[in-house]
Amino acid sequence: MTEVRPETVTARSMGTSLDRVDGAEKVTGQAAYAADQHPAETPGRPLSLWLVQSTVARGRVLTIDDTAALDHPGVVAVIDHTSAPRLVDVSNGELAILQDDRIGFRGQIVALVLAESVEAAREGARLVEVVEEPQEFEAELREDNATYRPEKVNPAKETDTETGDVDAGLAEAEILVEATYRTAYEHNSPMEPHATTAWWGRDEDGAETLTLFDSTQGVHGVANALAPMLGVEKHQVRVMAPYVGGGFGSKGEAHAHVMATVLAARVASGRPVRLAVTRQQMFDLTGYRTATISHFRLGARADGTLTAIEHEAQEQTSRLREFAEQTASPTRMMYAAPHRRTSHRLAVLDVAVPSWMRAPGEMPGMFAHEVAMDELAQACRLDPIELRRRNEPAVDPETGLPFDSRRLMDCFDRGADRFGWTPGPRRPGTRRDGEWWVGTGVASATYPAMRMPGNVARVESLGEGRYRVSIGAVDIGTGARTVLTQIAADALGVEASCIDLRIADTALPMATVAGGSSGTSSWGSTIVAAAQRFRADHGAEPAAGLRAEASAVRGDEAERFSFHSFGAVFAEVRVHRYTGELRVPRLLGVYNVGRVINPRTARSQFLGGLVMGLSAALFEESMRDPRFGHVVTRDLATYHVASHADVQGVEAEWLDDETPTFTPMGSRGIGEIGIVGTAAAVANAAHDATGVRIREIPVTADRFVR
Repeated sequence: MTEVRPETVTARSMGTSLDRVDGAEKVTGQAAYAADQHPAETPGRPLSLWLVQSTVARGRVLTIDDTAALDHPGVVAVIDHTSAPRLVDVSNGELAILQDDRIGFRGQIVALVLAESVEAAREGARLVEVVEEPQEFEAELREDNATYRPEKVNPAKETDTETGDVDAGLAEAEILVEATYRTAYEHNSPMEPHATTAWWGRDEDGAETLTLFDSTQGVHGVANALAPMLGVEKHQVRVMAPYVGGGFGSKGEAHAHVMATVLAARVASGRPVRLAVTRQQMFDLTGYRTATISHFRLGARADGTLTAIEHEAQEQTSRLREFAEQTASPTRMMYAAPHRRTSHRLAVLDVAVPSWMRAPGEMPGMFAHEVAMDELAQACRLDPIELRRRNEPAVDPETGLPFDSRRLMDCFDRGADRFGWTPGPRRPGTRRDGEWWVGTGVASATYPAMRMPGNVARVESLGEGRYRVSIGAVDIGTGARTVLTQIAADALGVEASCIDLRIADTALPMATVAGGSSGTSSWGSTIVAAAQRFRADHGAEPAAGLRAEASAVRGDEAERFSFHSFGAVFAEVRVHRYTGELRVPRLLGVYNVGRVINPRTARSQFLGGLVMGLSAALFEESMRDPRFGHVVTRDLATYHVASHADVQGVEAEWLDDETPTFTPMGSRGIGEIGIVGTAAAVANAAHDATGVRIREIPVTADRFVR
């Protein structure tokens, strides 16, 4: 394998709306997801697995009586902490299940039931009698208990930062905005529930092997997590994810249900074991976005120029395993101010482990920042767009490096023209259409551009001008298969129809997770490197059977430029004067994300992000009962998301821009920026409509009725 610094690729297929290469399989029902797999090479049909979960938030399992369950027809085995296979490494508290009698959160897996059918497994789980000893616990995030300072915040950012003298900057300010903003607990809720099919076997040399079909955003990441815990080498674990029905971060790393399936397969005598996590169980076991509390202080001169920014973020983690969301991180680089301070503090609770959810950090952090900026614009009697223009930084305030491409104000200018924005200070509560108050609002969006190291791609010639391109990346429904095919075609100088792309299998070269809007940038750059290595080795007309592998290395561009994507979000909100009902008839996002490789799939990503931001603004809130420690909104009937009737006029556009300094394709990631700033734009528009300032999401009707 060779390391190559890829050169810029000339676009032919890139930039066109190539149809999804997997579209036919999906719309005809031929796409087999993790729970659909029926491995022919294993003995017997798959066994079904059901989870038995704790009913206390903290404590111990005293006894488990499985007699009635084992007597039930079809039940094969019941596994608990006394009988489960032992793990070699238990340092990952989320994955180290059934290794002792301790209970760390309500809903934790305390036993497994294997059966010949899913119905028998479910009934068997109901028949297992678990006696638990409850202990004192804490399951509520409050300002007074979020005091723990983590060493780092996700993914490896500084916990606290300070530049200049914030207290002096606030003291000299002519205008001060000081407020607290809150975001709710949210659950990712992808359309396809989490699912795993797993079985153990032997290779030709007699060595033990583990094979999984898993609904995951990163097959190599799952293998890397499981292998050391099971005491095997990574090459003994094969993970495949041919089709994934969404993830939004919740499938970015293995959760406890994956280990449950693997342990159950240990006792299944080589038969495959299948687990499909229920929608209700997902609210216990597969990650969520922590609630956040953001204390903001903005100091400014009378003309709106910022003198100081302070953002203190409070959130929660789990006692079982630490996860610290980087809520204040976008505040560090968004606007110019000589004095800036950010911090993160956590409440360590007896709850399930929080995790990634689309735009972790940026989504809740920018909600707080952009509502605070709207308040500052009102205090300064400035147009909200003009306020942002006056605080545009010449360089990245955090690093001091020039932006490779920012163009935030170009996004605002284009959006204002498309949206019909009326310039000038806002006059809240002055526009009415019948019984509806009408308002408009804006917010900025940003997301860091990331390229992950360690990816490897392989190019093989198939003859007659065709090529097989292999990389262990995963398409979670975003269109990665399609855009990687386009990138490979242009890198090799052939038509997209000449590319046979292989992905989503640890038997293929290493690839990083589909997360952090880094997938296309990381995998695409690697494919370009492998294609250019192949051409250098084998020329323009290679014989069949030739191959080359390569990884993409970067130069010093990260030391010379700051790489981020930016956008502007516009919203129109109507609030019913009697009921407080909110409607969003218009939502527009304009983005600068470099070259858009496939306009059709990109538009889907932007619109999906905007809709998800709208959903967060108006509906999404996971309610945890602090008395018992569990989430009570446990399905899509009680955890509300935006439906068709709620999504009216949603549009997305992007600037014509390329950033070849960042990737050889000239592109940056687009998967997450659409959700950033959207909730703030809606909240700001609701204030413009009514004059009522809401500093937390979701923004609900009762706030206006009061």
